[in-house]
Amino acid sequence: MRDRVYRTEAIIIRRSDVGEADRLLTILTPLGRQRVVARGARKIQSRLAGHIELFTHTTLMLAIGRNLHIVTQSNPLDRFERLRADLERIGAAYYAAELVDRLVEEEAENKRAFSVLLGTLRALDAGAAIDLTLRAYELHLLDALGYRPQLYECAACGAVLTEATSRFSPITGGALCPDCAGVDCQALSMSLTAFKLLRYLQSQPLEISGELRISPATRAETESLLRAYLRHILERDLRSLAFLDDVRRVLRTSGPVSITSSATRYFAQGDTDENDRDPPRAR
Repeated sequence: MRDRVYRTEAIIIRRSDVGEADRLLTILTPLGRQRVVARGARKIQSRLAGHIELFTHTTLMLAIGRNLHIVTQSNPLDRFERLRADLERIGAAYYAAELVDRLVEEEAENKRAFSVLLGTLRALDAGAAIDLTLRAYELHLLDALGYRPQLYECAACGAVLTEATSRFSPITGGALCPDCAGVDCQALSMSLTAFKLLRYLQSQPLEISGELRISPATRAETESLLRAYLRHILERDLRSLAFLDDVRRVLRTSGPVSITSSATRYFAQGDTDENDRDPPRAR
């Protein structure tokens, strides 16, 4: 029989206020995604208040409750302080958290998904290239959850793909060989450099993505292709993408921007419709 109190490693990916002083947390653990409650965490004297911030990598002590498990103790392992000082990086962290929140089923064990998110937060905190880190994160997370886009064999016929490949189909699940290019009339054009970058990021360890030197055009194209693929899976765009796009526009016109409380408020509550949050089924 399971103990009434247990310990788990966790990353806090979502947070909202409930009641007069409680916080509802969504956490990702090696055993899956789950919702827990931190009683009295919003009180000034609470010992939990500073230990359950968003994106914190922590060890939680949880007591089994009737509906939700209750946080009784938090021992932070990494707060990613450098990430929090940069608005674009914290926007990227919001996106990473929202994506895993949407894709991972509740209480479905997936140690690899946990490791991919943790590695991504560490890379963002260490100063790695934001866009390439996110592209690698998307590809590794999709792979871990059963949504791996086909980049080495044709998504339609299974033939080995060559450098002649120039179409990407979110509907069929990846790149199409020249013979199958007409299978999906909505398939997207894909340059050879974007094709090679996608294959490279998919096949290499997550940590090396920040070392690459890629043209802005190829970066933008790769992002567009993966956005289309994720939109097909999720049947919507994530709200954090709009925030990231806004930050980028400001950076292009005004230069560096520091994190502000308004950004935290923008994402603090998140969506409240739990029925809209059920992840799609992996193929």
